Amino acid sequence: MTVPKPEDLRTVLTPIQYVVTQEAGTEPAFSGAYWDNHADGMYRCVVCHEPLFDSTTKFESGTGWPSFYDLVDKGHVVTREERAYGMLRTEVNCANCGAHLGHLFPDGPRPTGLRYCINSAALDFESRDVSGDHASNT
Repeated sequence: MTVPKPEDLRTVLTPIQYVVTQEAGTEPAFSGAYWDNHADGMYRCVVCHEPLFDSTTKFESGTGWPSFYDLVDKGHVVTREERAYGMLRTEVNCANCGAHLGHLFPDGPRPTGLRYCINSAALDFESRDVSGDHASNT
């Protein structure tokens, strides 16, 4: 999918999707569509549909946001140090379109020990049918 022009994003994204992906906002804990999703499939960037996380790497972190211990492809995200609100954190962005996704923490499960804490509003989910193909749920 082609990345929408910045001036068109307000018309193609919901207000919370826009705030999260374009203004580095955060949805309230336990409020997003995917924090408690247990379906098999692929999580993609809501802006450009780049594949980011496979459901096989999703785990229950107890935080209220979808959490993953690994990426589909390390080249699909970029990270940067963030010093907002008096905290030092690692911000996670889509490498393809720059959308803010969430944050990375070093307290995840094995095998990586990482926790990608991602806003549901930054994601689209495609369920995987029994053949392994993906079908969009958007």
